Amino acid sequence: MGGSVTAARRSLLTLSLSSPNLFTLSRLSSSAKRFPLLKLSKPTRVLQGFRPLCTTTTTTTTTEPDQIKHSMLLERLRFRHLKDSASKPPLTTTTSKPLNAVQTETEDGFKNKNKKKKVVERFEELGLTEEVMGVVKEMGIEVPTEIQCIGIPAVLEGKSVVLGSHTGSGKTFAYMLPLVQLLRQDEALCGMLMRPRRPRAVVLCPTRELSEQVFRVAKSISHHARFRSTMVSGGGRVRPQEDSLNNPIDMVVGTPGRVLQHIEEGNIVYGDIKYVVLDEADTMFDRGFGPDIRKFLGPLKNRASKPGGEGFQTVLVTATMTRAVQNLVDEEFQGIVHLRTSTLHKKVASARHDFIKLSGSENKLEALLQVLGPSLSKGNRVMVFCNTLNSSRAVDHFLGENQISTVNYHGEVPAEQRVENLKRFKSDDGDCPSLVCTDLAARGLDLDVDHVIMFDFPSNSIDYLHRTGRTARMGAKGKVTSLVAKRDLVLATRIEEALRKNESLESLTVDNVRRDIARSRITEQKRTNVKSVKISNQKNKITRKSKEESAPNSKNKVTRKGKEASTPAKSSKRAVQVSKSVKSSSSANTSRKAPSTSSGKKPTAIKKSRPVKSAASKLSVVGFRGRASWSNKKESLRSS
Repeated sequence: MGGSVTAARRSLLTLSLSSPNLFTLSRLSSSAKRFPLLKLSKPTRVLQGFRPLCTTTTTTTTTEPDQIKHSMLLERLRFRHLKDSASKPPLTTTTSKPLNAVQTETEDGFKNKNKKKKVVERFEELGLTEEVMGVVKEMGIEVPTEIQCIGIPAVLEGKSVVLGSHTGSGKTFAYMLPLVQLLRQDEALCGMLMRPRRPRAVVLCPTRELSEQVFRVAKSISHHARFRSTMVSGGGRVRPQEDSLNNPIDMVVGTPGRVLQHIEEGNIVYGDIKYVVLDEADTMFDRGFGPDIRKFLGPLKNRASKPGGEGFQTVLVTATMTRAVQNLVDEEFQGIVHLRTSTLHKKVASARHDFIKLSGSENKLEALLQVLGPSLSKGNRVMVFCNTLNSSRAVDHFLGENQISTVNYHGEVPAEQRVENLKRFKSDDGDCPSLVCTDLAARGLDLDVDHVIMFDFPSNSIDYLHRTGRTARMGAKGKVTSLVAKRDLVLATRIEEALRKNESLESLTVDNVRRDIARSRITEQKRTNVKSVKISNQKNKITRKSKEESAPNSKNKVTRKGKEASTPAKSSKRAVQVSKSVKSSSSANTSRKAPSTSSGKKPTAIKKSRPVKSAASKLSVVGFRGRASWSNKKESLRSS
């Protein structure tokens, strides 16, 4: 076997010397020296990552030429593989990093991605129990909204939060579901039971209609979660409410004034109150409910401030939040957490907004009839918003004259009648498909409205958002039409522009918009003034340069010499003036005799020489000398 290998090597050398391509075969022979051939009887060692085209299956009975060809083929393949591997980066083997480590790294990567953007697709992922989930399944709600995804876990953790989201986004479920679960947990952990006049949760709402709406949601949840709630609100009789409070209760839903009345009468006791919810908090602080809320929260804060006193959890719910209200909330509730969705103070994506700009000559009521007619012919429910009671009454009267049945909803309508009107408007009979109302119906009402018409344009963007929130609720489609008069054109244009750009409508009012327009005009006027000054300065520079370039150099030299000559030393000026004045005075003295003897008047030559005051004394001295010498000569002549 060793002889066959030696013979193969000799044949390789012979081929290398006799081959015409000496360079190629010399490289092959050098690679043969660096990588000697193994015995053919043993399996060939294959480098990692390299798959040979054939395996060594030859035996010892193989002829010598075949062995030579086979060995040459192997050497060429090995040389080619080494050349390719040298140009590529080294391959990492699986043993350099354990498989478990790779798996854990990918898992951590997925965890980080989930932390950055976590999408909740089911209510079960929010930490709700099966008892509460029965309500969700019964209502057929599968995917939680954005405010529910961020609000439910925060309330379950016991945080005092402000839940801010657009109207119709499911804020009531965002606090009611976790609140019911917390009540059930307190019963299981602390053994707390329902007791008469001692509620553990109180929900305050600005209007009776909103209280009834929240109470209906609580009743629907209580069928599965087994807790008891009652409603006490203004506009209703007090006696039935007292009877309901005398029964064991867990939750009270009502308006602030009526709740305080029952507290003063002893029908509600503070001792067990642990959870407080302010629904439509911005409305309550804006509409004068602030003193009642502070009066209600005062005993709870005093209890919490005492050593060992039990605290309470606060949940504020709002569809809009101005800066003033936010500052008030931060002062009233220290350390409260603000949770807002991306759609707060923005338009609802499923609502269409139209702005009809009216001129002074058009009749606004006729325009309303043209907008309302096609919508009613399609069977849609329509809400017509007005700014004042008189405007609401005028619209209601006009639509009644045109055989359009309507119901009213404003402050002059009694509370019981308002509830009855809402029932007629919600009914599927189609008896009263149009509701004429003021901003009292713009907040908190869960109505299935297809079209919202603003007969009177609101004075700020917050009221605009609340009005438009009566339609396109929970993903449904809706339409909003605004009749814009000339006096409302400024604010309507700004709101329309913000809606088109999907910008926030947080603090747009008539005064703010006019102030911004005035400021922009002032700044624009300043810019134009600065530009005009710059342009005039540039023009002046250009004219100066052109004049300097047009004037000849000789003229410039002459003017320079003249300027230099006009500013000599004082002594030279005086000398020149004295010499000139001497000449003039001498000539004047020669001509003084004739006029002085004839008429006795002063000659004019003396008047001309008066302006030169500095040389007058010297000239007079010279003159006197000449006159004295002349008189001496005359006397000598006479004596002779």
